[in-house]
Amino acid sequence: MKVVLFCGGYGMRMRDEGHDAPKPMAMIGDRPLLWHVMRYYAHFGHTEFILCLGYGAWAVKDYFLHYDETRSNDFVLRNGGATVDLLSHDIADWTITFVQTGLETPIGERLRRVRPHLGDDEMFLANYADVLTDVSLDDMVQRLTDSDAVASMLATPPQSSFHVVRSDDDQRVTDIHSVATLELRENGGYFVLRREVFDVLGEGEDLVGHALPRLAKERKVLAYEYDGFWMPADTLKERAQLEQMFVSGDRPWALWEGRTEPGVSRRAPRTAIAPSER
Repeated sequence: MKVVLFCGGYGMRMRDEGHDAPKPMAMIGDRPLLWHVMRYYAHFGHTEFILCLGYGAWAVKDYFLHYDETRSNDFVLRNGGATVDLLSHDIADWTITFVQTGLETPIGERLRRVRPHLGDDEMFLANYADVLTDVSLDDMVQRLTDSDAVASMLATPPQSSFHVVRSDDDQRVTDIHSVATLELRENGGYFVLRREVFDVLGEGEDLVGHALPRLAKERKVLAYEYDGFWMPADTLKERAQLEQMFVSGDRPWALWEGRTEPGVSRRAPRTAIAPSER
């Protein structure tokens, strides 16, 4: 299946001074976040990518136009550097379509603008390109395939660390507990979609804010509830945590390295929609 990646966000909450590349181009180890997301999909056999570009499109284009396979693959050097024989490859079998979809364009409209590149495929994948997980994509796809739903979205526990306070009519606190303990799920940013999603996605609209709520009213959205590894890179702190994990070798998202197996949802899927948008 083709993979649509929304990689034109400003990423204001994680920008370093002087850093003007889009959020998915933030480095995790020696490769950008976007590369890690793409390698995840390639691990499951999905190597046709459509990049919805916006802010900092030059950074994404430049990176792949000058891609260096030797950074993450073993090779043999001959003739004083004139000949380089790679012993393995990263992106040799990838097809990447680069599409400028605007600077301030909502996610749904970005998706509409790349629709011609999807061809006649019945189903496709989509991702915000700013979060990593080890969820079993095959299982997520199969659950949608076996249903009459139009969309499936990864639904993860709340990641926020703040506490919820309950009080009575006299403003006396009756309960304090972490938001992570609530029976809530947030939008995990991984989607499996049927082409029928375009029937409910209007011009200039958002995917999660407009199209999916309409489908949810018809019970056409599956929530793939997952409690395993899932981590965004929205802030400098989160990016630093991912960097530390990469350096230490604790990289559960890097399924292509063969260190871990993909995680499968332990919950039965139910028709739902998470309220948050990234």
